[in-house]
Amino acid sequence: MKILVIGAGGREHALAWKLSESAGVEEVYVSPGSLAMTDVASVIPAQNDMDYVELAKELNIDLTVAGPETVLVDGLADKFAEAGLPFFGPSAKAARIEGSKTFAKNFMKKYHIPTAGYEAFTDEKDAIQYVKEQNYPLVIKADGLAAGKGVIIAQNEEAAVDAIHNMMAGLAFNGAGKQIVIEEFMSGEEASILAFCDGKNVVPMLSSQDHKRIGNNDTGANTGGMGAYAPAPIITDALSETIYQQILKPVVDAMQAEGHPFIGCLYAGLMITEDGPKVVEFNCRFGDPETEAVLPLLDGDLANIMMSCVQGTLNEKDVTWKNGYAVDIVLATNGYPEAHSKDDKIEGIKQAENLGCHVFHAGTTLKDDGFYTSGGRVLNVVACGSTLEESRKKAYEGVSKIYWEGMQYRSDIAMKGIARLKNRKKNC
Repeated sequence: MKILVIGAGGREHALAWKLSESAGVEEVYVSPGSLAMTDVASVIPAQNDMDYVELAKELNIDLTVAGPETVLVDGLADKFAEAGLPFFGPSAKAARIEGSKTFAKNFMKKYHIPTAGYEAFTDEKDAIQYVKEQNYPLVIKADGLAAGKGVIIAQNEEAAVDAIHNMMAGLAFNGAGKQIVIEEFMSGEEASILAFCDGKNVVPMLSSQDHKRIGNNDTGANTGGMGAYAPAPIITDALSETIYQQILKPVVDAMQAEGHPFIGCLYAGLMITEDGPKVVEFNCRFGDPETEAVLPLLDGDLANIMMSCVQGTLNEKDVTWKNGYAVDIVLATNGYPEAHSKDDKIEGIKQAENLGCHVFHAGTTLKDDGFYTSGGRVLNVVACGSTLEESRKKAYEGVSKIYWEGMQYRSDIAMKGIARLKNRKKNC
């Protein structure tokens, strides 16, 4: 089997790595990829007006896997379907569950999927009038794609008005906020569930927990994710069943009923509230950085699982997991997420790998003398272990070997999970 992975970040590096381990896979290609991925795949650099359908035909690809949401929202799956080529990822209509916050909220309301109360706006004056009459904090979301950063938690009216103006005037998130959703604030602890879907069946992956804020103790600006760990102890077996019955299965059933079945990876970002799990957001693809923490624990054959999703034969017996935990720590450049430096020499990647860590590249370039930074989030350092504490310790040991000028990272990844496990043990 030949597989083409579309994308260039840490998520795609992890996908290519895991697919390369599948027994029936002859070769993995990644496009546009990065030169860091040549350890697991053949890299095909981006060209002007890259036609991935034609590329898949040219390479005799058996399965194409989309990493980023942008190509899915733009309808790449539909183009592959028209050409009769297997593709892991939802159609443009199904991808609206991520591509439009308004669509997603209306969809959840229609099918009674638990989420925060909300109102959607296309007029700035109406939105400002609305927030003058609400209790705080409020959550203000850009309707379109914003690379995981299009969310502002406004603590007061002044902050809400500023956020509304910046979004709707196109000053923030590249115009993704010309339509916005304003939600009630949900209290609780966040968790993520990724799930394999074949249009009818849905099989959840291990739970995980992302760390969105730039600073320790969840302070500072929202980012694309500063680290993750899996599984997340907050998701008990009972909660997993509730999430499946009240959220995941209803979404897949409703998508099928509406004529655009969801095929691919469905991501549910959840808030575990006193009233149970509620949806913060849906994504139409593998989450990042959760993927880098979840996939190292997959014991099943990823290529076969993905192909079964495409063929409508997904079986939960094929999705098996290793015992233990994984911790992913994101290393970012100075100034991220507002801005970031580039072209800083990276030291120590091989030393981290020699400790047994996976190092997935999110934003690097390769020169004659080694790797240099090229993006805000640069590396994912991932370690597995029999306990969450062991995994965390090993991951940070790997981080300690890596250096570039201005490198930043959070030092508290997975601490919530460790605290929860200790508290659970104490109460037993």
